Amino acid sequence: IAWDHINVFPTFENYLEQFKIFVDSIVSGGSITYNEEDINVKQVVEESQNSIRKFPYNTPDFFVKNEQTYIESPEGPMPINVFGRHNLNNLAGAKWICQNMGVDEEDFYEAIASFKGASKRLEKIAEKNNTIIFKDYAHSPSKVTATTKAVKEQYPDRKIIACLELHTYSSLNSTFLKEYKGSLKDADIAAVFYISESLAIKGLEPITIEQIANAFQIDSKQIFGDSHKFKDFLVAQDFNNAVLLFMSSGNYGGLNMQEIIDLID
Repeated sequence: IAWDHINVFPTFENYLEQFKIFVDSIVSGGSITYNEEDINVKQVVEESQNSIRKFPYNTPDFFVKNEQTYIESPEGPMPINVFGRHNLNNLAGAKWICQNMGVDEEDFYEAIASFKGASKRLEKIAEKNNTIIFKDYAHSPSKVTATTKAVKEQYPDRKIIACLELHTYSSLNSTFLKEYKGSLKDADIAAVFYISESLAIKGLEPITIEQIANAFQIDSKQIFGDSHKFKDFLVAQDFNNAVLLFMSSGNYGGLNMQEIIDLID
């Protein structure tokens, strides 16, 4: 449970309450499959007095070798196409749900071996000359943290260049900005882009580059409010043995991704 949507749920407590309502609304005799590693999720589910079955799951055993993630299956270590602890958590939850629906464990692992993940979720859009480019929909603090960490764990020997666009109502809110503290710490080079005009359009108070830099705890030179300057930053990067990660629910002010791919030689 990671707080977002400050325009709808102004406090974390108010946000948490929605999940309590959800768990209590499950039909009697039904079930919930939940991540017991999340303290808030665990508390909400276990404190519910609803007459439902509760199936906890956690991160499955896995390891990364030569930029490939393997999970433990009944047949031993199995390579998979998705990576990152957050994705492996989802995989564990999906396994429980599938088994409750009558899917055999063996069939589940056979299917998951070829699963390439969802569109815009750590989606590889290019691999060229020792450089890999990913696109991810991550924009809330918890997802930015999880995605950046996942890429670093998958590619520990590469330079990670992580770019985030602040695009949603919450991410452009000066009060909410502090929630991003440390979210890009696993990147070797981090950049944050936002369109300053969006603040007025959304009826939000102005925020400064310094405020964003302080929130993320990165240099103000890594914050861009102009699409041309952001592109200049990308053009200046050394992409040798690097992973370029774009995180946004927007499009970086109309940035042409193919032009960026073409920069790699």
